[in-house]
Amino acid sequence: MSVWQVQEAKARFSEVVKKAETEGPQDITLHGRPVAVLLSQKQYESLSGRDQSLVEFMRQAPFPDLELDLTRQQDVVPETPW
Repeated sequence: MSVWQVQEAKARFSEVVKKAETEGPQDITLHGRPVAVLLSQKQYESLSGRDQSLVEFMRQAPFPDLELDLTRQQDVVPETPW
C-alpha cells in the first residue's frame, strides 16, 4: 500500500485515484498518522457487500448449519392507556 501525505494526495489526486484502481488501497496520512484509505470502487463494493443480495450474503455466512427461528412470539400486548 502506498502512503501519501494529505498535501501530496491533494496535489496528485488523479495519480492517487489511478493507483488505487491499479495497485490497491492508498493510505493517506496527516501529521504522520494514518487518517484515510482510498479504495477503488470495485474494492469498496467487495468490502461493503453492495455487489450481492442479502440472500447471497446469508448463504456465505460462516455458520451454514445455523438455523434461525423467525416465528413471532405471541406475547400478550399491554393495554393502551387511552
